[in-house]
Amino acid sequence: MNPVLHQSPYGVRFDWGPAGARAIAAGADVAVVVDVLSFSTSLSMAADLGIVVLPYPWEAEDAPTYAAQNRAVLAVGRSAAAAGEVSVSPASIRAAGSVERLVLPSPNGSAISVDLASIATTVVGASLRNAPAVADWIAREHDAETASIAVVAAGERWADGSLRPAIEDLWGAGAVLAALEDHDWPGLSPEAAMAADAYRLIEGREESHLKACAGGSELVGAGHAEDVVLAAEIGAGRTVPLLSDRGFIPAP
Repeated sequence: MNPVLHQSPYGVRFDWGPAGARAIAAGADVAVVVDVLSFSTSLSMAADLGIVVLPYPWEAEDAPTYAAQNRAVLAVGRSAAAAGEVSVSPASIRAAGSVERLVLPSPNGSAISVDLASIATTVVGASLRNAPAVADWIAREHDAETASIAVVAAGERWADGSLRPAIEDLWGAGAVLAALEDHDWPGLSPEAAMAADAYRLIEGREESHLKACAGGSELVGAGHAEDVVLAAEIGAGRTVPLLSDRGFIPAP
């Protein structure tokens, strides 16, 4: 790969999907994974409730065994969930009750998080809910002059498996990057600065824009409007989920 595609001259980088994540996150001090309308909003909700989240591949046949081995509840797909069952829906996680450990499969944010664990120093999950908290934590725990930050919009998939850039993930990544700019954090790549600007265009109108975009419209049409509302709760999440060998736990 052409080295300029790694955005390595810049301390803060932005790109899309698994390939973009690997390109910009190799050796990064912090990799921030954003998957707004599923994984990272559900992750933020779980983290605020003190639930340890174990990321796992989507539709893996051994997921029930993995959950049992880790004494965890397995989150099922939204459409497969029975009444009261925990699913990948943030609304179902908020109502989960006494769950302590949750296996949270996802084809995008979860898979990217696991992939980046081996190439980035630290992996955290971010959404609109906890974007300000993630930026505050980065600014508090890292040196703006020396740290490298990779922010990844997970995106979605077309039927053929190719990446479908999802505008909600651009906004979520941009919310983290805009908050870093508010901390006077230097060194944003042009790609990162563009994502921050994209978020500022919809700031204060997150819910209406999430409901109107393709991914949000799909969820609303499927009866999951509450998930979209929860995803739009900018700043409601105060926990920074950090990926450890035990799963995602609250960052110190």
